[in-house]
Amino acid sequence: MISISSRYHDVKIATLQTASDQTISYLRRRFLPSSQKFEIIQEHQVSEGDRLDNITANYLNDPEVFWHLCDANNAMHPDELTAQIGRRLRIPLI
Repeated sequence: MISISSRYHDVKIATLQTASDQTISYLRRRFLPSSQKFEIIQEHQVSEGDRLDNITANYLNDPEVFWHLCDANNAMHPDELTAQIGRRLRIPLI
């Protein structure tokens, strides 16, 4: 089971049948969606010590949905969003 708040919630599960008749289940690849599809409700300027979980808890009321910020800001790796002080993060409507 994948949590409804996970970025992988809507990703389909696929299976692979090996030559030795073993079935392997795996998640299909998740592609980063276009940031243009998000409605932006606010921006946040990154400050020293900012953490993505705290930012999403503050703006989106859930520290586990940081991946929405990643998607809205074209970030593959969450840490890159808070690495540069002064960066403006787009906060999407979810």
